[in-house]
Amino acid sequence: MEQRSQTPASELLQSLTVRKSRRNMLKGVLAGAAGTTGLVLAGSTLLSGTAHAATLTDKGNCPTDSVVTILSVAATAEQLAVTFYTHGINNAAAMGISGQNLNYLTGAVVEEQLHLNLLVASGGKPVTGLFSFPHGAETFWNQDKFIRTLDQLETAFESAYIAAIREFADMDMSALSVLSAQILTVEAEHRALGRSISSKINTANNWAFTPVYVKSVSDAVNVLKAEGYLSPEDKNSYQYYPVSLEENTDVVQRTPYVVPC
Repeated sequence: MEQRSQTPASELLQSLTVRKSRRNMLKGVLAGAAGTTGLVLAGSTLLSGTAHAATLTDKGNCPTDSVVTILSVAATAEQLAVTFYTHGINNAAAMGISGQNLNYLTGAVVEEQLHLNLLVASGGKPVTGLFSFPHGAETFWNQDKFIRTLDQLETAFESAYIAAIREFADMDMSALSVLSAQILTVEAEHRALGRSISSKINTANNWAFTPVYVKSVSDAVNVLKAEGYLSPEDKNSYQYYPVSLEENTDVVQRTPYVVPC
């Protein structure tokens, strides 16, 4: 198998040199919601090429997206996640994934579909359902590349939901902040369980603190574009289709109950 010195997380960090205007991102979301077939790339200024070591009192100068932008970008990301896990499950045997490891994937795809359903019900409008993957078809027959892709995607999702928590908090929308946290913790489970499938990874749960690579949810679009997830063409084009919520009936806590304050 191909050997690479960099981890998916470090590759993701390097991709953050991409710069696009936040204004164009908002135009792209609105255009996508109106019916365009492709996702217009943009986003606000991203973090520099090294992680920002902020103090606990460092508020910084972070942008705030609109609620519909956050929900729409998140819903689009969840469609990407469902598409990724669906193809992984369909090709699990070819990648040598079975038993409990396969159960991890079927649980993840149901959970991502539940996230998507709730985001759409809350007003999110996915702006594309057509995706690509950095390694194309090889993503789904080479276990090493599949796990690298899983790690990279879940890292991007976690960082985006952390940004969503901050943005909703800035808007005094505590319920949506809590919802973002409920989704974020499950995405973290996906990353660790996915990494545990690989015999090449010694410690699946290797983070003490989840890294924050974006300042706003719309910035995550830059990450996904730069890494090759939003450029479908010819043989590297994957359409989202909803999955049955019965794919894994062991998945419980299917609605985000929040204890009233």
